[in-house]
Amino acid sequence: MLNYCKKILKSVSFDKELFEKELKKAVRNLLLNDEVMALRKWCLRKFSNSYKQIIEKVFSEFNSQQKLPV
Repeated sequence: MLNYCKKILKSVSFDKELFEKELKKAVRNLLLNDEVMALRKWCLRKFSNSYKQIIEKVFSEFNSQQKLPV
């Protein structure tokens, strides 16, 4: 599932709104917290130049709902 999420995010990275929508969906659909944290690291590494604020916002919202460490 994690690899599928990465593939989708790569394919929509040309559009800010699509990227945010798909990132939220990916975070919501991943079952394991380890996968969510791995996705966060990957997103920051891959898209930090373009979408750092979106990435931080989406994962911050997830962390506040799940009570996970940042």
